[in-house]
Amino acid sequence: MGQVSVDLLVNVLHFVVLGLRSHAHLAAENLFLRKQLALYVERQVKPRRATNATRLTLVVLARFIEWRPLLTCVQPETLVRWHRQGLRLFWRWKSRPRGRPPIPPNLQRLIVEMATANRTWGEERIAAELRLKLGISVSSRTVRRYMPRPSPSRSGSRGQSWSTFVRNHAGEVLACDFFTSVTAAFRIAYVFLVLDVGTRRIVHWNVTNRPTAEWTVQQFRACVTGEGPHRFVIHDRDSIFSAAVDGAVTAMGLRVLKTPPSTPQANAFCERLIGTVRRECLDFMIVLSESHLRRILAEWVRHYNYLRPHASLGPGIPVPTESGAVATSTGHVLPAGKRVGVKAVLGGLHHEYSLEGAAA
Repeated sequence: MGQVSVDLLVNVLHFVVLGLRSHAHLAAENLFLRKQLALYVERQVKPRRATNATRLTLVVLARFIEWRPLLTCVQPETLVRWHRQGLRLFWRWKSRPRGRPPIPPNLQRLIVEMATANRTWGEERIAAELRLKLGISVSSRTVRRYMPRPSPSRSGSRGQSWSTFVRNHAGEVLACDFFTSVTAAFRIAYVFLVLDVGTRRIVHWNVTNRPTAEWTVQQFRACVTGEGPHRFVIHDRDSIFSAAVDGAVTAMGLRVLKTPPSTPQANAFCERLIGTVRRECLDFMIVLSESHLRRILAEWVRHYNYLRPHASLGPGIPVPTESGAVATSTGHVLPAGKRVGVKAVLGGLHHEYSLEGAAA
């Protein structure tokens, strides 16, 4: 494209220079060139293929002269076709989509830094962090455009009737489940989680190497005080949830809802939480012992409850605090006198972003 522009500029300058000459001089030069061209045509020598610049020049000059008697290098239909092609290119350029202006370069770099430093985050998580923590409103599609690598796709479906029930009673439902973690010495540790479905807050968690019904009842007693709005507890049909456990939970004023056999999606919220724990924490850690697992989960649960945005909340944070308050949107720029503060979580596996006063 650059060479075509140079050739066109040379042709325009040549045309201007010719326009400064006298009419008699131009007529004599035209006749001289025609005689040479007649010899060229008479010998039937095939001309060199015309370049794009030459084609455009011939099309433009054809508007000022009677070009049909003078055209010898190509057929008249070819020159007409060149004109149509040039017209299509002109309207394609004139009708090109404008689109929105790009976001500021410093915001582009911040998105790249967040995506690089937090390997498990997708575009929705980064957009939520920018909106809730920094007050910068950017759509997830815009974030995806500037991320250094594509985010994994999300897919899945939920049952209609059960999910509708859980949504309608989310503020009154606790979901619980066990999952396992293997230590470096190949010992199995059992983690028990209790989730408030309405706020997505982890109400309670604990670790043991030998779960029993008595131990499970103690966990419910630690988190069910009777003062909250909860009326239901969802769990699967694992043998650990024995009749004694269900009886103790019922005595606490809660109704037990057992999921159907082999239907983990019926406890989808807790299953999703367990998947989040693995994908964002334990999959990147080597657990040395039960006490080490407790320290890891303690730090991650604090991050999850108080500073991690959750897409289903709008996005929002399960337990918003003063330090995790939603920032006021200021478009694509940081508020005056503020800068981005970064705090590493779990040794840099995640990072927490916030606004803080800029250094003087």
